[in-house]
Amino acid sequence: MIVGVPKETKRDEYRVAILPVGVEELTRRGHQVLVESGAGLGSGLLDEQYAAAGAELVDDAAEVFARGELIMKVKEPLPAEWDLLRAGQILFTYFHFAASRDLTEAMLERRVTCVAYETLRDDQGRLPLLTPMSEVAGRMSIQEGAKYLERPQMGRGILLGGVPGVAPAHITILGGGIVGANAARIAAGFQADVAILDINMDRLRYLDDIMPANVNVLFSDRHIIREELRLADLVIGSVLIPGAKAPHLVKADDLKLMKPGSVVIDVAIDQGGCIETSRPTTHSDPTYVTEGVVHYCVTNMPGAVGRTSTFALCNVTLPWALKLAAEPLDSAVAKSPPLIAALNIYDGRVTNQAVADTFGFEYQGK
Repeated sequence: MIVGVPKETKRDEYRVAILPVGVEELTRRGHQVLVESGAGLGSGLLDEQYAAAGAELVDDAAEVFARGELIMKVKEPLPAEWDLLRAGQILFTYFHFAASRDLTEAMLERRVTCVAYETLRDDQGRLPLLTPMSEVAGRMSIQEGAKYLERPQMGRGILLGGVPGVAPAHITILGGGIVGANAARIAAGFQADVAILDINMDRLRYLDDIMPANVNVLFSDRHIIREELRLADLVIGSVLIPGAKAPHLVKADDLKLMKPGSVVIDVAIDQGGCIETSRPTTHSDPTYVTEGVVHYCVTNMPGAVGRTSTFALCNVTLPWALKLAAEPLDSAVAKSPPLIAALNIYDGRVTNQAVADTFGFEYQGK
């Protein structure tokens, strides 16, 4: 199979979808790998490293898309790339379809086979291709929150850990999954006062067992959320319903409960955001202020730490890329239930229930 790896075009995106070792693993199995020149530079990976591993370097993305049968990316294709795709071509990347009807319709119209990192489930029901980026985003959320709480960034002027005689910041984390747990660990290390909210009591019991004493776990309901918003200096939105649009746990009117200069980091923005006033931002222009609250809603947070994120992502995507390249798609998914879960669009049909429900499309099965 011909595997194509274009350079990412999303603003401030520095990741790349394959490492040189991944190229080597594919080529030694008889596959051909096309890598767009400069694709790895944002992650500190040189063209020479890819060439030495067996990749064919090409000068532009159009050639990668024209020749590639399996296209590996990090982020969803942007509008400028849509017409480079063709029917039956396999695209293996993060899609987050629930956040964009236009993207969903474009892939349906072009009859692209869309295999989504974010919905691939392993035998234990986990999301192994989403986990490493959730870990990165969770940890980043605290360092970004700390920065935007500084007064020059329009924040309250709060030091997360406080100092002797001065109370630390109060951090509210909505969702106790991978993002939330990683955010809590970093926040606890800053000696902040942390609360994790979730509706899964088993998860809350687990988090209560493993978290430091300055992390409290609370059952999430509307009353608790509103109470926490009154206390919070920093709110981390980390709610995930795989494949579906995130629910708005914080309504627009709720912002009036928050202190002026407090900060929200909506990590769920890839799936539409769990704060009603959230809208996508970029690393170049990451924040805006609504109702006196600083909003940070960057859709590709891990892209800012491209080298760490690329290695973490490629460590988990390569085995699945090898499966997709090894045989026709029908055979590959028939042998692998996780790939069935990752298949979101096939031959002009929506094959993911959550995506279909989000936009009212007909779900036509796998």
